[in-house]
Amino acid sequence: MTVYVRALETAVPKTTLVQSEARDVFAAQPGLTRLGSRLVSTCFDSAAIDTRYTAVDELTKDFRADDPQFFDPATGLLLNPSTKVRNEIFGREATKLFVEAAAAAVGACTDLSPGDVTHLITVSCTGFFNPGPDYKIVRELGLNPSVQRYHLGFMGCYAAFPALRAAKLFCEADPGAVVLVVCAELCSLHVRTSNDPDTIMGSALFADGAAAAVVTSQPAPDGTALLQLDHFETVLTPVGEDSMAWNIGDHGFEMVLGNYVPHIIDDHIVGALEPLLARDPDLVPLPYTAIRHWAIHPGGRSILDKVQSRLGLTDQQLVPARETLRNYGNMSSATVLFVLKYILEQEPEPGDERICSMAFGPGLTVETALFTKLPRTSAAAGSETVSGRASLQEAPVA
Repeated sequence: MTVYVRALETAVPKTTLVQSEARDVFAAQPGLTRLGSRLVSTCFDSAAIDTRYTAVDELTKDFRADDPQFFDPATGLLLNPSTKVRNEIFGREATKLFVEAAAAAVGACTDLSPGDVTHLITVSCTGFFNPGPDYKIVRELGLNPSVQRYHLGFMGCYAAFPALRAAKLFCEADPGAVVLVVCAELCSLHVRTSNDPDTIMGSALFADGAAAAVVTSQPAPDGTALLQLDHFETVLTPVGEDSMAWNIGDHGFEMVLGNYVPHIIDDHIVGALEPLLARDPDLVPLPYTAIRHWAIHPGGRSILDKVQSRLGLTDQQLVPARETLRNYGNMSSATVLFVLKYILEQEPEPGDERICSMAFGPGLTVETALFTKLPRTSAAAGSETVSGRASLQEAPVA
């Protein structure tokens, strides 16, 4: 049975972080050592990011609060709120993004109503609350109260793939299923000043965003859909368990992102792709460049560099990942869906438009997928919500 993505929509908060301005704030913190200061400049400048988005309004110089919790513009100091404070903001602000992206995705399917959704899968690793985002979406969108709800929590940057894989399985088991998948992450809630290299790297890379997809085995009445879900695979690299991790601390969640991660990916990416490509024997003898589109999770510039070099991909094949990184940063699980949306928004090309996609996360886990981009019509083209709307190729300026 063929399973399709009928709609793919994205959302980001309204507040923009300009990378150079964020760098200057972090570099000016009084607790930094000389080495820490150099690391801040190096990490921020080499990240290949221009802008990111944050749900924390305080993280901009122009915002004023009577009782600042994250950043005091009067003194220029970054503050260190408790995990409880950060998580309370997650419950409020993540709900907005979950609902916004979900509503846009369902609304893009003009032949479907919220009541047609049979399954709901939500994804996040940057906060917890219950009743959770799945419940909030049901209530806000008016989904059937009996909709089957599932939440994938704390999996990290690769979690969109297990969500899409589960959606595909639901549709294969029930041809009438309409599955709504929603990923939303508020990574900026957990930034803080530190001399620790992993913490500095996280502060230079991570951002907030959401993406939602409608998955079903039924194309639109005119026969169109955006994407065909072909195959998924999961691989654990033999090393790297301690090189990428995500833990809960007293002052937010703590990222472990060792500088050896790009080297691990470099060493093992070919092996990680083998079981995926074996699912389509026609692809096995071909060079990687024969697969037209590559939707690679931009975990960081150096990761993209290693993947491109090891697989021999062209600069053009890395454009969707690099442009997503440049305009949005790393939004954890939602990011690879932004990359896919970028590819789907490009003008169709003659011939087979296969997409090989991958993301990396704690473990070290490599999730991979094969998709097929389907012919686009004006009715199938989507748009991005930025508490408003804009194109993926041009980030809005707040």
